[in-house]
Amino acid sequence: MQKWEYVTVPLLVHATKQILDNWGDDGWELVQVVPGPNPEQLIAYMKRAKS
Repeated sequence: MQKWEYVTVPLLVHATKQILDNWGDDGWELVQVVPGPNPEQLIAYMKRAKS
């Protein structure tokens, strides 16, 4: 059975692509983005397969 690990990542609106690309390079897949605590921040939920 596949096992997963998860992480939540704060995203700044002006650097969203760069942040997601960096996490993607480390094997993390974006699951969902939700509003953050202020209008200039979002929260990304990421997952990747456990080794």
